[in-house]
Amino acid sequence: MAVGRRENRGRSAAADNRRALVAAAVAVFGEQGYHAPLSAVAKRAGVGQGSLYRHFPDRVSLALAVFEDNVSRLEELAGQPGTTLEHLLARITEQTIASIAFVEIITARAGDARLTTVTDRVRAVLADALGEAQRAGRIRRSLRTEDVMLAVGMVAALVAKVPSADRRATADASWVLLREALRP
Repeated sequence: MAVGRRENRGRSAAADNRRALVAAAVAVFGEQGYHAPLSAVAKRAGVGQGSLYRHFPDRVSLALAVFEDNVSRLEELAGQPGTTLEHLLARITEQTIASIAFVEIITARAGDARLTTVTDRVRAVLADALGEAQRAGRIRRSLRTEDVMLAVGMVAALVAKVPSADRRATADASWVLLREALRP
């Protein structure tokens, strides 16, 4: 068996292959950028290109799968007792830095119905946490969920434009400024 290749288990491996492809996409696009060859993603996942295209017919579908995976993890965090808006924003920031290559496609496809569905899930998670933060007096009462979404988008757009070595510091500095604007 070749390095990086897994034994072909047929249809029973579909879920594992999909997970491997999503993880490989994050790694490959993180290293090589969003326009990295999809063959590199398949190779990193240890599957053939046919398997890649069965799961993800195009680059956008793969990017959306990464986004959906991130949102599922965000929803899991939101469901844990004691999770605050600050925790969720920290997780979103981590996901943005790890999946920075996808920011371009996500922002470019704003009208895509598949993206709208996933974005609505993020909005719902943030809305619940925002309400809790407002009741606790940590966030201005006049703030809307759309304002928080805008702040997340601003940080993502800025982080996407800086070298990888500067992304963490840029995100942190951005949130320091934005938190001042969001406080009561």
